[in-house]
Formats: sequence, C-alpha cells, structure tokens
Amino acid sequence: MASGTTSLLRPEVIAKYQPVIGLEVHVQLATKTKIFCGCPTGFGAPPNTNVCPVCLGLPGALPVLNRAAVEMAVQAALALNCQINQFSRLARKNYFYPDLPKGYQISQYDEPLAAHGYVEIELNGVTKRIGVTRLHIEDDAGKSLHEGFKDSDRYTYVDLNRCGTPLIEIVSEPDIRTSEEAYAYLTALKQVLQFVEVSTCDMEKGHLRCDANVSVMLKGAEKFGTKAEVKNLNSFRFLKQALDYEIERQIAVIESGGQVVQETRLYDPDLGETFSMRSKEAAHDYRYFPEPDLAPVRISDSWLEAIRAKMPELPSAKKKRFLETYGLREYDAQVLTSTRALADYFETAARSSSDPKAVANWVMGDLMGALKAEGKDITESPIAPERLGELVTLISKGELSGKLAKEIFPKMLATGEAASTILEREGLRQISDAAALEPIIEQVLAANPKQVEQFRSGKTAVLGFFVGQVMKASRGQANPALVNEILKKKLL
Repeated sequence: MASGTTSLLRPEVIAKYQPVIGLEVHVQLATKTKIFCGCPTGFGAPPNTNVCPVCLGLPGALPVLNRAAVEMAVQAALALNCQINQFSRLARKNYFYPDLPKGYQISQYDEPLAAHGYVEIELNGVTKRIGVTRLHIEDDAGKSLHEGFKDSDRYTYVDLNRCGTPLIEIVSEPDIRTSEEAYAYLTALKQVLQFVEVSTCDMEKGHLRCDANVSVMLKGAEKFGTKAEVKNLNSFRFLKQALDYEIERQIAVIESGGQVVQETRLYDPDLGETFSMRSKEAAHDYRYFPEPDLAPVRISDSWLEAIRAKMPELPSAKKKRFLETYGLREYDAQVLTSTRALADYFETAARSSSDPKAVANWVMGDLMGALKAEGKDITESPIAPERLGELVTLISKGELSGKLAKEIFPKMLATGEAASTILEREGLRQISDAAALEPIIEQVLAANPKQVEQFRSGKTAVLGFFVGQVMKASRGQANPALVNEILKKKLL
C-alpha cells in the first residue's frame, strides 16, 4: 500500500472516500524542573537519577504544581488562539503501564486549561484554519527500553527520569483531510511553540510526539467513519507515511465488505505499515476523577495579562511585517521567519544595513550555506548580525565590490572580525578614485589592441572582457561601475 508498499487500490476507488484526521500532540514544556516536584528535566542523564519520591509515586509523597509550567502552557494556548479557562481542574487518569509508577497520570479532563483555538496552514497557495479543541496540562510517564529479539533473551528496562516532566496535550478538531494537511499543521504548530519558547519541540528527544485519529467516509456522507488511533509518531515523515497507509488500509477493509474496528495501532517505519496494538479505550475506561492532592488552577486577570504582555510577535505577524517593512519576497519572508532565532538575526542585520533585501540574500545564501556545512545553527554564527549588516552597507556604498565581499566573507566566518577591520588590515578597500583607476585601464587597453578594434567596430560585448581584465589587474578592488564609465569614455 502507501509508504514503501505498492498500493493495491485503484485511484478511482481511493477517490470515492474522504479521510478525516485529527491529531493529538504532546509537547514537553521547557521548564528546568518537573511539573509536580523539583527534579531536573534535562535530557540524557543516567537512567533513574533525576527522580524523587513524588515522581516515583511513593506513598505519602505530595505533588506541588510548577507555576512556570502553567505560565508556559498559557503562553502556548494564547499563541494557538485559544480561550483561556481561568478556572481549570487537574484529574487522575487511571491506567497501568510499567513506566507509570503511580498507576495513574495527573492530567485534565472535563475542565481543561484552554479550548477553542486554531492553527492556520498554507498549502498550495490556499490558507486553511484547523481548529484546536483543547489544550491541557499533564505529567509525562517514564520510558520502557527493550533489548533482545528472542523471547528467551528479551528484557525490558524502565527509565523513570522522564516521569513527571511537564506536558501540554493539544487536541485538534477533525478538520484535517489529507496527510499533507496533517504535515502542514504539525509544522505550523511546532513553529509557533518554538517562537514563544515554551518548548524546543525536539522530536529526537521526545519533546514533541503525535498520535493521529484516522477515519474514512464516502464523499458526501454526513457521518464520520469508525476511527483508529495511530500512536507515537515521532517524526513528520513517519506521520505522513502512517496516515497514507492507514487511509488506504481502511478503504480496503470497507471495499472488501468488512468493518473498520476502533482500535489503537502502531506504525512500523521499516515495513511502512500500521499494526494493531490494542482495542481503543474510551474515557470511562480511565476512571477520571478530580486530583485530591492538588487544588484547582485559578488564573487571575492580572496574571493572565502579565503572561500576555510577555508574548513575542508570532510568525504570521512577523512575516507580514517583514513583507511590508523590508520589501521582501513572499518566499524570503517565509524562510526568514521559520524560526525566531533566524528572524531576530535577519532583523538585527537589516537594521544595521542600508539594503535589507541584500541582507536577506546573504543570510539565506552564503551564511546559512556555510553554517549548514559546519552543522551549526544560526545561533552559533561566528558573524554577528550587525557585522553582516555592515558588510552589505560597504557594498552598497561602493567601498567594497561584490567580488571582494565574497573573498572577505570566509575570513569573517573564520575570525568573527568586522569587514572593515579585514579591509584595512589587508588593504582591500575598493578603489573608487578615477585618477587611481585610469592608469590601470590604460595598461589594459594598451595590452589588448585587437579587442579595442573589435569594440570600435561594433562588438560592444567586448566591454565585459575589459572590465574583467581591469578587475584582475586591481586584485578585484576596482569599482566596477566606475570602471565601466571610464572604459566607455576611452573607447568611444
């Protein structure tokens, strides 16, 4: 079928059906300590070292809610255009799993922190709004580590370091209709959460995980089909592949006269297939009830306004401002607002220069290319944004040619020095004095009489040859525009 297996369904059969997709996204908040205790949340510590009686679920240990986690959750909700419920309640979600030592998860059920938001996606030039049903806070479980392949030597170890790390769960409305829309939704969600700095959303570290609810129905039908949940999709690529496979699997079941079963499934990226894990639980299976050891969460007007005041400019607003303020192309503005760090770097450089469009080209081209080759992020750039802005200004003022700028840029990367410093030390400043350029031009013309005759006989394209020779003779320091002007006077 899809995702690595050839589809057995004809396109016209698939086209009869409408997929309906909703995503449940779990995001680890970027707090320094866990949600109900003071244990650190850092990734990569030796197993079972960042633990205490609270996150181990030992008898008599009482949780205390982390204020920073609530603030970050509110920030995330505001960024996703949600309505904040100023009174919400924590609840126990009861289920057994080896890496859940309490035997329950502290989450929220019928009184979540926020609801009724949306995320806007853009796909093929069309903007679509995907609803956010709810956003609530909860603690994470630990992690089961499996080793061995045969039953005789297969072992499962439990690392509880992740137990109690603060999560938000973001539940979308069933507004998504294709795997491409799901991919775009998750991309936009990740971008917004990173912009407000509530999470790194590092999928390799498990900071962003996704479950997908998938069903299909005949086009034109009013009632949704039976859904299956595909759990623990830990990459954007696997999300799209799993959805494509699951959509075709369900269509095949219906077309063969069967019925789709409500269940939880897992995706095997090696096979490109989903497989059944267990029957899908309903809310009553978890026996939710209010958490007796924690008071309800109350967010006052003043606290909410203080959080709102700290909110940064969001990606969509920043992109629009970049288009209007700096005259960027749509594509350039999209790239430059892909992360907050990149947007901040560009804007600082643009404000330090006289040509924001040229700055955009340098950032997206030379700088990002060099950083990518070194495996570095924009935050690790050895060139300060102000110094990139100065480089562009030197070019626009005619004090530095584009050719020389390309030679100086690697030296800026290597040393972090300003372009002006390198220019002065190496005597590379652009020659924009006609009196200094004329002797060089005279020498070039005298050395190439054949090309002079060609120009005067009408072959004006030879002018480029002369410019190149002058630039070579001046070690690239001649002002190209001035060279062109002097050459024309001397040749005509």
